[in-house]
Amino acid sequence: MSDTASTLILFGATGDLAARMLLPSLYGLNCDGLLPADLRIIGTARTAQEDAAFRAHAHDAVRDHVPETIFDEARVATFLERIHYVTLDATDTAGFHRLAHVVGDTSGGVAIFLSTAPSLFKATIDGLAAAGLTGPEVRLALEKPLGSDLASSRAINDAVAGAFSEAQTFRIDHYLGKETVQNLLALRFANVMFEPLWTNATVDHVQITVSETIGLEGRGDYYDGAGALRDMVQNHMLQLLALVAMEPPASFDATAVRDEKVKVLRSLRPVTAADAAQRVVIGQYGAGAVGSIPVPAYADELGKPSTTETFVALQAFVDNWRWAGVPFYLRTGKRLPDRRTEIVIQFKCVPHSMFHTRGATTSPNRLTIAIQPDENIELSLMAKVPGLDRGGVKLREVSLAIGRDDAFSDTRRRIAYERLLLDLVEGEPTLFVRRDEVEAQWQWIDGVRAAWTAAGMVPKPYASGNWGPSAAIALAERNGVSWND
Repeated sequence: MSDTASTLILFGATGDLAARMLLPSLYGLNCDGLLPADLRIIGTARTAQEDAAFRAHAHDAVRDHVPETIFDEARVATFLERIHYVTLDATDTAGFHRLAHVVGDTSGGVAIFLSTAPSLFKATIDGLAAAGLTGPEVRLALEKPLGSDLASSRAINDAVAGAFSEAQTFRIDHYLGKETVQNLLALRFANVMFEPLWTNATVDHVQITVSETIGLEGRGDYYDGAGALRDMVQNHMLQLLALVAMEPPASFDATAVRDEKVKVLRSLRPVTAADAAQRVVIGQYGAGAVGSIPVPAYADELGKPSTTETFVALQAFVDNWRWAGVPFYLRTGKRLPDRRTEIVIQFKCVPHSMFHTRGATTSPNRLTIAIQPDENIELSLMAKVPGLDRGGVKLREVSLAIGRDDAFSDTRRRIAYERLLLDLVEGEPTLFVRRDEVEAQWQWIDGVRAAWTAAGMVPKPYASGNWGPSAAIALAERNGVSWND
């Protein structure tokens, strides 16, 4: 397989993901001269249309979803010259042969981005194989969801493995393409001051929050069958946890990084029926207001009663030498007060404060890694308030912040898919998820669901615009922890 592909095929090219993320990302890469000069982009979908119609669609997607600072009609025209379209129904093998005819010689390398319903994965792979588009020079990227449990995930992976080797398979978790997520590795492993403190000796607990203000947004059929645990925790949040908790890799390459992530995922303490009520809270949003805008309850939005959770908070433990006894608190949900993805490393208090004799109190240090909507790394420290101290020493918590807009104002903020698409084209797998990672994640998630089912847990109601059920507050506070709201 060529290191760099000369053809990129986008399945689901007329869908929402392609319009909002993929086509704008490819345009951004094209503007910066990062795409191979000979790269062709072939879109496929069931919609019957010619190249010209799809190019018009791509033009509108770029216009609507890239910053005004990089939109330029002349550059769009140059980008559109790369684009072609093939009408293809995954259940009709004739479409795959038309696609193979357009692709032509595959010796220059072919990268395929599969963004279709999981129910079509096997039919698509069979069609590609029948058309000769699964050889060693072809690599395949898979967009989630990759199953709904361990068994279905294995079935999908087995279908993929029948035509593509693991080295040819690129499983996408778009959070891994976000700049601040990648910067987490630099923070830990390129700075001598943090890694010695990244242990149970100094870390009190870790919080990971992924909150959304939106509701179903037209995804009712998918979401009601998935729920918050499978939609967010199984992939994005466990990947963030693994990056926080992993041991230092020997090198920055795909095998070394992913080996260390797998070790973390396999070290997650199982949730049991006996401790599920103490370690897990599930909820479902009711009517309320988000940002002063009234919104309906989940069941009303869905149009039927449901026991699907739209919120989950849980306490996880990584049972290894480094993290023994340190709780990881994860929470995610819909219709919460704000949109936020962040990691909080809460350090322990100093073992003894000499300032108490002067009437001053100290607060433990905290490292906050904000991933979205704003990218920022903030370290809270204790500092002395200026003055003569005749009324006693006064200490105050102050912050050292590395905001992207301040520290990297000379660089363009990229869409996460820019990095992932470029890595796919160039054959760089480090930021993609390996099969054993996916299956380790599913194994733990299946255990959580089985435990809460055995414990008879059902989602607790919470009003939209709040931080989930009150039980989520108790989950943390019974251990002396407050969520970083």
